[in-house]
Amino acid sequence: MERIVLSEDALASNNKAAAHNRELFRKYGVLTINIMSAPGSGKTTLLEHTVKALAPKYRIGVIEGDLATQKDADRIRAAGAKAIQINTQGVCHLDARMVAKVLPQFDLSQFDIVFIENVGNLICPANYDLGERHRVALLSVPEGNDKILKYPVMFLKTELVLLNKIDLLPYFEFSVEQAVEDLRTINPDSRLIPISTKDGTNLDQWYAWIDEVYAAWKQMVA
Repeated sequence: MERIVLSEDALASNNKAAAHNRELFRKYGVLTINIMSAPGSGKTTLLEHTVKALAPKYRIGVIEGDLATQKDADRIRAAGAKAIQINTQGVCHLDARMVAKVLPQFDLSQFDIVFIENVGNLICPANYDLGERHRVALLSVPEGNDKILKYPVMFLKTELVLLNKIDLLPYFEFSVEQAVEDLRTINPDSRLIPISTKDGTNLDQWYAWIDEVYAAWKQMVA
């Protein structure tokens, strides 16, 4: 019987493209933040608020990942930022090669921050390095308290969790304290910020985090 040894890194091609992307972002001093979540958690709405709030301070671009349509990119453009849509045609995540392919559509010298809104999925996106500097996970109250422990890879590989839709807490059996404890169990170095994109609760903390990581980034690349 022939024995097949799978010694080659299955993600080697992706990682090569990620290194290329990372070098471009560093060359132009562009901070990149990869935002991941399940479908419907509120990534696009969060970015709409973020673009409008931070436009006076930062030049922002957004790469949108979806299986189909331009709807999310259209929303981001309406909010005032340049957006490029990647349609994965059935693939459940963005990979670094997809990002590399669209980067020539951006003049990176014209941006301070590029957000990457990944395809809605709590599994696959966590496994693909896109060349980003930071990873943020968005979780929402209606998804329930079990998601952090059920999808540990996602939360192990992110440094910030935004718990969205806390305006719905009176209507769901959801414990913010339990979510914080579960995140601490999976990733003690991560942080959870409860927010509401509906009424704006704690979005200032999200913006402050962006200011913090942007300042650290500029110091590093200076």
